Amino acid sequence: MATSIRLAPETEQRLDFLASQTGRTKAYYLREIIEQGIEDMEDYYLAADVLERVRKGQEALHSAASVRKDLGLDD
Repeated sequence: MATSIRLAPETEQRLDFLASQTGRTKAYYLREIIEQGIEDMEDYYLAADVLERVRKGQEALHSAASVRKDLGLDD
């Protein structure tokens, strides 16, 4: 899937420099940045969503003791 974005000139210069110094394409680095960055964003935003549901009482909570007991780890 092709997607286009506008980069700030200084960001594009940094990307150009990195690509020229390493022999890789700008597209390679953009894919890497997106793939790594989306994992971080998923972790953050999905966790924030769960935290909000916990605060509103919409998400079940389990104590460490009850989890250990349910898994038979207290024996």
